[in-house]
Amino acid sequence: MTSFLLFPLLLFACSKEVRKPNIPAPEPPQAKEYTFENTPSWSDEFDYEGLPDGSKWGYDIGSENNGWGNNELQYYTEKRLENVRVGDGVLTITAIKEDYEGLDYTSARLVSRGKADFLYGRFEVKAKVPPGIGTWPAVWMLPTDWAYGGWPASGEIDILEHVGYDQDVVHISVHTEAYNHAIGTQKTSTKRIENATTDFHRYRIDWTPNYIRGYVDDLQIFSFSNEGTGFRAWPFDKKFHWLVNIAVGGNWGGQQGVDDSAFPASMEVDYVRVYNMIEN
Repeated sequence: MTSFLLFPLLLFACSKEVRKPNIPAPEPPQAKEYTFENTPSWSDEFDYEGLPDGSKWGYDIGSENNGWGNNELQYYTEKRLENVRVGDGVLTITAIKEDYEGLDYTSARLVSRGKADFLYGRFEVKAKVPPGIGTWPAVWMLPTDWAYGGWPASGEIDILEHVGYDQDVVHISVHTEAYNHAIGTQKTSTKRIENATTDFHRYRIDWTPNYIRGYVDDLQIFSFSNEGTGFRAWPFDKKFHWLVNIAVGGNWGGQQGVDDSAFPASMEVDYVRVYNMIEN
């Protein structure tokens, strides 16, 4: 008797369809070009004296032990004029060979996090990088809220990188979960320019919902498109902030060692500017 009752129940259970959630796959964005305003919406022209403007800049403080990784050798100080100073119309960040908090070098890492955070726009810096094996200056951007998780899931945008052992070669890159150097899929472009360490050059990225493009002295060298496949490839729909620093050594900057005779080593920045994107 029991078997006769179970049989129709089994038939009913097998015939009942399991419902799946209706989550549409992301679609690639339509091809679209963007323009930008002519006047900066945010900038620092460094036309004052002393420490960087505290209403625009904070500091990352400490060493790689703070979780920044890369096996770098410097200690990042806070509001220390020996490492960061504004004067004569430029910001100067200086890495110094000295004993400090148990490390052999000091430097500074300025951040605009919580003071100036941005979603889309044109981001430009005019800078002169230091020479010397072991130096690793950068002007770059990180996510403010890390909405998609830790690095590289929430993204990174590198507007300018230079390593001292590869003189006059500059890099523009992005990092995402799908595209990053840790798995050999990084998206980056390089350009050899004359006098990167003795002359000022302009570095910029145009960041829109559809693409990120990188330029050196107004020449485009980098392009990365939104594939429409989701955050693993394109986490660049959240706010990011500026970082300006010189690292010493590390996984990349220290690949050919560190030449102590290169220190003190300074990067000079004439300005940083942000121009709002215009919806065409």
